[in-house]
Amino acid sequence: MQRQDKQDKKVAHVIAILNQKGGVGKTTTAINLAAYLARSGRSVLICDADPQGNTTSGLGVNKNSLDSTLYDVLFSYAEVSNTIKSIDSAKLSLLPANANLAGAEVELVNISNRELQLKKVLDRLDFDYILIDCPPSLGLLTVNALCAATDALIPVQAEYYAMEGLGQLLTTIGQVRQALNPELNLLGVLITLYDKRTSLSDQVKTELQRHFGEKLFKTVIPRNIRLAEAPSFGRTIIEHDRWSKGARSYKALAKELERRL
Repeated sequence: MQRQDKQDKKVAHVIAILNQKGGVGKTTTAINLAAYLARSGRSVLICDADPQGNTTSGLGVNKNSLDSTLYDVLFSYAEVSNTIKSIDSAKLSLLPANANLAGAEVELVNISNRELQLKKVLDRLDFDYILIDCPPSLGLLTVNALCAATDALIPVQAEYYAMEGLGQLLTTIGQVRQALNPELNLLGVLITLYDKRTSLSDQVKTELQRHFGEKLFKTVIPRNIRLAEAPSFGRTIIEHDRWSKGARSYKALAKELERRL
């Protein structure tokens, strides 16, 4: 996984999946988008940058029995090559996290170039895609993800408060682009938890289309029980129920994302 030579290393698409609101489908999107990209033959790493470690446990890894995690790698307590886990069933690689990562927000403050610690880690790796599951906040871990990323993807739930906080999030992306990562691209906004039976979902979709235009993904992720229950089995939706509406929507999203890139 380590690169041999800088000029031989292909440039990865590093996609930060973020929204400071919780419960909008960040982890579900990270896991299942990654699974479909991997299924198409790409080499894919998911970086779990959320101290809750939901991506880690959602892929069937016991986050409480890990010898090392992203936290250890960020502070050079462990080698990244020894920390990455292979999720063979899904043809994915995982840089895991657990509650230890919560301390990173405080500890990073005292490090020079603190915003670039994750970038230093990921720049050493050789994957087609690296997807970063960000914490539900706009703290230093999320800023690290944006500095490491080539692209940002924002899941937004089709619910009443969908637009709340998006202005602050877009401002943060703009500030990172201006000061730290001028190449950062807003890849798009993804509607999640969409329920076509309600007029509210349609209203939210219309509002997002008005605000974001072509930046809004055409693919919409439905509210789907099979998507919701898959992490409790430690499986991606492909393994859990690849014929479900949720599975079909993430398959479509992976294709749309590759076209955009």
